[in-house]
Amino acid sequence: MASRSPATELDESTDPVAVGFVLGLLAGEGHFGGDGRQAHVILRMHARHEATFRWLEKALPGSRLYGPYHHGGRHYYQWMCRGRTLWERLVPLIDSNVDLLDDHVRGRYQAMLERYRAGQDRSAAADGTVERRGPAR
Repeated sequence: MASRSPATELDESTDPVAVGFVLGLLAGEGHFGGDGRQAHVILRMHARHEATFRWLEKALPGSRLYGPYHHGGRHYYQWMCRGRTLWERLVPLIDSNVDLLDDHVRGRYQAMLERYRAGQDRSAAADGTVERRGPAR
């Protein structure tokens, strides 16, 4: 990622390559779910991908990076997007490109929306600031 230009905030008008990069990361490595109260999208990868995670933090302000963790022989970071950033930034990006997702990924994404869309107002109001652990340093 060092050779790419600095991240700018992602939205529908963003460079389509950056949007495609995010969609690819989420399709290949992402988890679409929630904690029972609010939806979240999680991306967990080896710590060697820290630069990619830092890019995501800048591209989607309000998302959070946790770690690095050392657990079960793994060394990884976990990126999470929820609250206002999820509903106002990431969901519109995915929705406008949902036809690019394969059936499996699209199904996981739509299941998250069906389960949590009714509670999005509460999540956005909380702005995803209720954190169990602090962001990565």
